[in-house]
Amino acid sequence: MTAPAVPAALTALAVVLALTAALGLHARRAARTPADFLVASRGVSPLWNATAISSEYLSAAAYLGTAGLVLAYGADMLWLPIGATAGYVLLQAFVTAPLRRSGAYTLSDFAEWRLGSRAVRRAVTCCVCFVGWFYLLPQFQGAGVTLRVLTGAPVWAGWAVIVVVALALVASGGMRGITAVQAVQFWVKLLAVAVPAFALLACWHAHASTTDRPMRFAHATHVHVRTGTAVIVPAAVTVTTTGRVDGARYDAAAVPLPAGRHTIGAGTELVFPRGAAVPRAERLPARQDGAWPAPFGQPAGHGVYTTYSTLLGVLLGTMGLPHILMRFYTNTCGRAARRTAALVPGLLALFYVFPAVHGALGRLYTPELLMTGDIDATILLLPRRAAPGLAGALMTGVVAAGAFAAFISTSCGLVMAIAGTVTQRMRHQDGVTAFRIGVVLALAAPLAVLPGIGPRDAADLVTTALCVSACSLCPLLVLGIWWRGLTAAGACAGLVAGGELAVAAGVARLASAPRTGWAAALLAQPTLAVAPAAFAAMIAVSLLTRRRVPRRADGAMARLHLPEHATAH
Repeated sequence: MTAPAVPAALTALAVVLALTAALGLHARRAARTPADFLVASRGVSPLWNATAISSEYLSAAAYLGTAGLVLAYGADMLWLPIGATAGYVLLQAFVTAPLRRSGAYTLSDFAEWRLGSRAVRRAVTCCVCFVGWFYLLPQFQGAGVTLRVLTGAPVWAGWAVIVVVALALVASGGMRGITAVQAVQFWVKLLAVAVPAFALLACWHAHASTTDRPMRFAHATHVHVRTGTAVIVPAAVTVTTTGRVDGARYDAAAVPLPAGRHTIGAGTELVFPRGAAVPRAERLPARQDGAWPAPFGQPAGHGVYTTYSTLLGVLLGTMGLPHILMRFYTNTCGRAARRTAALVPGLLALFYVFPAVHGALGRLYTPELLMTGDIDATILLLPRRAAPGLAGALMTGVVAAGAFAAFISTSCGLVMAIAGTVTQRMRHQDGVTAFRIGVVLALAAPLAVLPGIGPRDAADLVTTALCVSACSLCPLLVLGIWWRGLTAAGACAGLVAGGELAVAAGVARLASAPRTGWAAALLAQPTLAVAPAAFAAMIAVSLLTRRRVPRRADGAMARLHLPEHATAH
């Protein structure tokens, strides 16, 4: 970290926190009732709500992860953000307006209203909590990585910043408090990726083709390996080493590394000569020509399955994300909710252009991240590498501001969704007090497991949350909105089968050692197997219990699908 960059990063963080505090304090004055805290009294305009939703969805995975994926695997990975944006088309077509017409505050409220079952409500509440907790993990990790890379602070400092800000903002102002913050932060994030991207493209000059395999260092490059790792060296090279390589200790010695696998000890310093092929971390394997671009580089040998399973998880998972769906309850009517959903894909598409540019430039300026495996740092390190000096330091500050806007905005939305769902279970408490208890519970669970999961890529973690959503909440919403015959027993069967399997796969991935073969493929991306099973369970059990279709089903379907003025009475 160069000297000017540290103050720039800290200044950017201070500016974002000050802006967040000012907007939150202004909105807090109007937040007095439970309706203000949960749905902003249903008074948010379509454009304001669309920018807030876009801000919530553009999380650590979008801001840090997209550039990292392009760095590691090239433009083939752009199908992932395209799939994320396409998920909103499905959301708009099948869920948005009917869900808003239901009049419910949360997904749990909708489930109980539609099926008249407390058991279904409890199952939905559990699914919402797990989706939110899995989704919070990459926000905390991203904040920790950002502060560590830009200032050298310990990773827990980034976690602390997000926890304190989310706790203060959500607990004090609820949905009304975070709406203004999220809407403004969308434009902060957009400018934070767009301005440096244009500036870096202007600074760009002739380099070796980014499609060369393997990539090569454009100049003599110093690499610090923070944590021990295994790397694959594509071509023999001699490096100057201080630290441990393949179990041996060296002190500024010239060490020949033949092609193949090598282990690098924590804290090792290596200097690669100009033109040397860039080694890759073993967990980021290079894609062979003609092979499918498996998401996140694993598991090898099942690229077709993992690609389709991840894409299905992103598409269906977006339809069931509780922090996104809860936002549509804040619109004034179903028509306004449809307008909101129509604006969101355009805003997301506009944003996603720029992280891809950062990732492509990262293949030129920060190739050593392939060796350390710290690909989420691409967008953070790129400005200083491409434009050393004051210009790079200023762009680093801009990027840091956008990064923390992303973490704060998404974290607040997730905490809001979890707390709003849990609040409805605390009927014996005062509404606002119960909501604040829910905020604490929402933040405590992911914070407790963070130290034990180790470094993870943001995009990888987010797909875990999307998988749980796709395998549980999405089937409930699609069938609950569009099929009269859904019963409480069928809904419970699908939620338990799909939700439990998806959560178990996610926990196993976080807690266990890497696997190979089909076991790894199914644990990494289970959506293609589990989501159809969840739909099938809901349909089959509902058909077996068709006599238990709720009496309110006809009225509920009319309310969901007829214009609001037709059912106002």
